[in-house]
Amino acid sequence: MASESAVARADIESAHARIETWVRRTPLIETASPISGAPPVSLKLELLQHSGSFKARGAFNNLLQREAPPVGCATASGGNHGAAVAYAAQRLGVRAKIFVPAIAALPKIARIRAYGGDVRVEGKDYFDAQALCDAYVAESGALKIHPYDALETIAGQGTVGLEWEQDIGRLGLQALDTVLVAVGGGGLISGVASWFENSVKIVGVEPEGSRAMDAALRARGPVQVAIQSIAADSLGARKIGELAYAICKRRVERVALVSDAEILAAQRVLWRDYSLIAEPGGAAAFAALFSGAYVPGARERVGVLICGSNADLAAFTV
Repeated sequence: MASESAVARADIESAHARIETWVRRTPLIETASPISGAPPVSLKLELLQHSGSFKARGAFNNLLQREAPPVGCATASGGNHGAAVAYAAQRLGVRAKIFVPAIAALPKIARIRAYGGDVRVEGKDYFDAQALCDAYVAESGALKIHPYDALETIAGQGTVGLEWEQDIGRLGLQALDTVLVAVGGGGLISGVASWFENSVKIVGVEPEGSRAMDAALRARGPVQVAIQSIAADSLGARKIGELAYAICKRRVERVALVSDAEILAAQRVLWRDYSLIAEPGGAAAFAALFSGAYVPGARERVGVLICGSNADLAAFTV
């Protein structure tokens, strides 16, 4: 890796070569901008990735370059990262113990178990689950796979940006000016920002009730925030990752905040207009564009990352 606080494009290229036969190259959709006369919006459909989210990229990048002991690997997760690690571990023949908090959506827990993960559901939120995971790793010697604050994870998530740029070029589409990315602990946005460096404006999107990146950028360092959002199981980090902050403080233009009502509206539009079922965190970046939380310029070419599909269908209404 390039340094203790940076991921270079070469690191992401290496990660892509390592994982490309294990992950899906997810498609793009071109759709009309909410700004009349503006270029089409590019939607990157990472919700169609194995295990239902972009997290499979970081999971495979960890397990393919770090040897797990016989006891296997362990991680803490709000649900999506746990499902990704369980999926990657199953494919690679590695045991996986997954710690998730009580707020994790039941479909995510079910998906982890379906992939053979040994699930422990305990704690109020992700940080409680992480503390339990850390204790288990210290006792057992399991390989710890951090969901966002590890260079291997960030480089894996950065492969989303690599593929996006390549496919836009391959299809002869207009290059992106801006990319909207939902933020939880910061692994995805720091990976995408590392790929695009300063050639594309990176805008983070957070729920109003879960704004760890926004708070960190304002405070000039990671700080604890309170969490209260329908997207808390995927975007509910109390504190942004140290590595993610070191990258994003230099490469993220700003953070747009969206309400839970705007996220729910975005979910409905994604289903109504595109037949896509996105979980709240997966629809957050789309909500920022189509609610007006982020208003592009008249000629601004915007990309929106739709990052997760593990919705609770019993509670999903359109």
